[in-house]
Amino acid sequence: MSMPQAAAETHPAAVGAEDDGPGPIGRWIAADRVRAVAIALIVVSVASRAGLAARGWFSQDEFVIAAQVLDTRLDPDYLLGTFNNHLMPAGLAVAWVMVRLAGFTGWPWILLLAAGQAAVGIALYRLLRDLLRPGWGLLVPLSLFLFSPLTLEVSSLWLVGLLVLPPQLALVLAVAAHVRYVRTGRRRHLALVAFWVVFGLLFDTKALLIVPLLFLLTAFLFTKGRAWRSLVTTVVRFWPAWLMLTVLSGAYLAYYLTRPARGLDEPTSVGQVFSFLSDLVGDTMVPGLLGGPWRWTDAGDGPPLSDPYDIAKWLSWAVLAALIVVTVRRRPSAGRAWLLLACYLGLVAALFAVTRLGGPLGPLVGVVPRYVADVVLVAAICVGVALLGMKDNDEDDVSAWPLPTALREPGAFAVGLVSMIVLLATIGVGTLWSTARFGDNWSTKYGRDYLATTQAELAAAPPGTVFFDTVVPDRVVAGYFWPDNLQSHFFRPAERRPTFVTMSEKPSTFDENGRIRPVVVEGRKVAPGTVEGCGHLAEGGRTARIPMDGYLTEWPYVVHFGYVSSGDSTAVFKLGAATREITLKEGLNDLFFMLEGAGSAVELTLDTPDVRLCTNLVTIGRAVPKP
Repeated sequence: MSMPQAAAETHPAAVGAEDDGPGPIGRWIAADRVRAVAIALIVVSVASRAGLAARGWFSQDEFVIAAQVLDTRLDPDYLLGTFNNHLMPAGLAVAWVMVRLAGFTGWPWILLLAAGQAAVGIALYRLLRDLLRPGWGLLVPLSLFLFSPLTLEVSSLWLVGLLVLPPQLALVLAVAAHVRYVRTGRRRHLALVAFWVVFGLLFDTKALLIVPLLFLLTAFLFTKGRAWRSLVTTVVRFWPAWLMLTVLSGAYLAYYLTRPARGLDEPTSVGQVFSFLSDLVGDTMVPGLLGGPWRWTDAGDGPPLSDPYDIAKWLSWAVLAALIVVTVRRRPSAGRAWLLLACYLGLVAALFAVTRLGGPLGPLVGVVPRYVADVVLVAAICVGVALLGMKDNDEDDVSAWPLPTALREPGAFAVGLVSMIVLLATIGVGTLWSTARFGDNWSTKYGRDYLATTQAELAAAPPGTVFFDTVVPDRVVAGYFWPDNLQSHFFRPAERRPTFVTMSEKPSTFDENGRIRPVVVEGRKVAPGTVEGCGHLAEGGRTARIPMDGYLTEWPYVVHFGYVSSGDSTAVFKLGAATREITLKEGLNDLFFMLEGAGSAVELTLDTPDVRLCTNLVTIGRAVPKP
C-alpha cells in the first residue's frame, strides 16, 4: 500500500533526499569561516599582484644576472660566488634554470613569484592562528602584510623575489617552529628552526637576521618582568636554541667572509646616517604600514621609490602614535610587541647603514621599499599581538589603566567604532591608490620597448649586417654595471642576437630606441696633413706618423679610418703600444675597427712596397649611431 502524498512529503527520508546539506566546499567554509576568508584574501592578493607584475617587465639587475647565467656552468664556482655581495646559491640555481628555460618570457617568472607569495601568505596565516587569540581580528595583520604597498616590488621583480620571498618564508616558518619549541621544549621543533634558518640563508645573507629576531621575540613575547629579568630568563631557559643558532650563524659568517666580494659602501658622515634613518622610517616604513606612500618617484626601469606627501606622512605618524597609545593602554603586553618591531627595524637599519650608504645610490637607500619587506612581515606579527593578544597570555583585555567613564558610554563607543571603520577604510583606499600608482609606473619599461624594437629591426635587417659591441642606453642598464651593460651581454637571452665584429667597412649599431643605424665615431681627429692633395701620405715599406688633435688616454676605442689607396695591401695600425693589422683595398674606402691604446699620434706601416695611401680622415673615440 503506497504512502499518502502529504505524508510522503513530510517523511524524514524524503526531506533528506531533497536537502542533503552543503557540499564539501560549503562544509569546509562553515567549519572555519575566518580561515575561508583568509584563503580568499591570499588568493585575491596573489592574483592582483600577478596582474600588476604582468604590466611590467624585467629590470637592469635581471638583465645583468641573465647574461651571467648564460655565460657560466651550474658549478660550485657559480653557485658559491656573490652577486652584489649577496651569497645566494639556491637563488642562483633557480635563476640559472629559469633563464635557460624561459629567457625573456615573462609568465614563467610571474608564476614563480605567485607561488612564493602564496606560500608566505599561507604560512603567515597559520602562524597568526597559532600565536594569537582566535577571531576575525586575525585578518587585520594578515591583510596588513598581503596588501602592503611596501612589498609590491617583491611581487613584481623576479630577482628581488628570489632574494626576499624564500627568506620571508623561512622567517615565518622559523618563528612558528620556535614558538612551538618555546611552548613545549621539544628538540624536534628546534631542529626545524635550524632547517628554516639554513633554507633562508641559501637565498640571501640577510636571513641571518632571523636569529636575533627569534631571541627578541622570545624575550619580548614569552617572558615577563623587567628588561634584565626577561633577558636572563630568555638566555637560561632556552640556551640550547641560542647555542645552536650561534654556532650556525658563526659558521655561515666565517664562510661568507672568505667569498670574493666588493667592499662595503660604508657611510661617509653622521649626517648621511641620520638622513637615511629619516627616509627609512619616516618616508618609507611608517607611511607604508598605513597604506602609503601614496606617491612614487620614477626610477627608470627599476621599481619606483617611496615619496609620500608631507601632510600624509605626518598624519600617518599621528595615527601610528595613537594606535600605539590605545593598544598599550588596553593591553600592557602590546608595548612589548611594539618594542619588538622597533628593535627589528633597528637591526635592518643598522645593516644597511654600514653596507649601502657610501655607494653611488647611497642617498636613495632609505626610500627603497624592498629593504623593509621583511620588516612588514614582522610588523604584521607585532600588530596582531598588540591588537589581539597572544594565546599564551592570560592578561585581561583591559589593562590597569582603565578608560575614563565618559569613554565607556554607548555614544562614545559608537563614535569610536565609527572612527575605527573610517580609519580602516581610509587605509584601504590609500593602499589601493598606492598600488595603482605603482602599477602605472611599473608599466613603463624602456628595456621591454628597446628589446622589442631591436628584435623587429634584426628580423628585417639585410643579410651581412654586423655590429660593434657598444653599451645599451643607461635607462635600460646603467653604466656602473659595465661590462654587463654591453649589447653583447644584454642580448644573450634574446631570441635574435646581433652579430658582433671588431672590424668592418660598414658596421651598424642601435640608437637609443633600438633602431639599427650606421656607425659614426665621435672623438679625437687627425691633425691636418701637409701633403698637397693627399693630407697624410703613407708609402709601402715606410712608417708614416700621423698626429692627432689631442692626447688619448688608455681605453678601448673605435677607429674610423678613411683613405685612398693605390692598391691592395695589408698594414699595421699602431696607437701607442697597441697595434692592429688591417686589410686595405684599392680606391676610396672606409674602415672601422676596435683598438685599445693611448697616445697623441698613430703610426701606419704598409706591407706592400709599391702601394701609396693618402688619408685625412682618422677619428678615434666611441661608436655612436648616425643621426
